[in-house]
Amino acid sequence: MDLLKQMQKEYAGIKARPSKTQVDSSLCKGRAAHEKIVSVDIETMTTEQTLIVIKPDGFKRLLTGKILARFEEKGLQLRNLKSYDFTKEKAQEFYSVHKGKPFFDELLSFIMSGTVVACILEGSHAVNTVRLMIGSTKSFEAAPGTIRGDFGLGFTDNIIHASDSPESFIKESRVIFG
Repeated sequence: MDLLKQMQKEYAGIKARPSKTQVDSSLCKGRAAHEKIVSVDIETMTTEQTLIVIKPDGFKRLLTGKILARFEEKGLQLRNLKSYDFTKEKAQEFYSVHKGKPFFDELLSFIMSGTVVACILEGSHAVNTVRLMIGSTKSFEAAPGTIRGDFGLGFTDNIIHASDSPESFIKESRVIFG
């Protein structure tokens, strides 16, 4: 996992962005009121965190870098990154919301079939933004341009998991990151 360690070092060294953007007032000269460039105070944006897990199929197919790059290009920040191997107990805890559903055992078996890469992402409306970027759970129904639409092959083997709410993020990230 030398590459993963290198990526963790690089992300640890990223400095926080300034809390406010500055706009040169000369850019607004000659514009109508509705065309003026507005300075945005980033502090007023809804910044939140979410969890993604690149599943064993994505990791085995060497898609981790491509997937993480999409989130970075969108403007989300990687706050924590970890390779992880689920035990049966941790997989059951992670997917406890699906207990009793017909696909539960298959889901556990798949997530335990190999190494995953877990990442905490942060940004404006991160939960909803990430959910839109990953696409439909069923990869064969996911829109082109989404992660699952571009890389996924099935229902369980759908490349990536993402928290569906801030509450799920808290529960799921505790399973992996403690």
